[in-house]
Amino acid sequence: MSAFILLGAVAIVIGIALLTPAIRRRGEGQPRHAAMLIGGMMLTAFGLFLAGFAIASQNAAGAR
Repeated sequence: MSAFILLGAVAIVIGIALLTPAIRRRGEGQPRHAAMLIGGMMLTAFGLFLAGFAIASQNAAGAR
């Protein structure tokens, strides 16, 4: 398993951990929760892209 897959998985977990309280307290209207929501989505998306491209790269290298 590539280190990039592990790093992507960690980024996804941290991103979801940021998203959960931001979504639950969304009605309070505090800028902190909006920042947590944006940051959590960005970190989750980064983790998905990182892990996805690492998996695709490993599969493409193995096919040759």
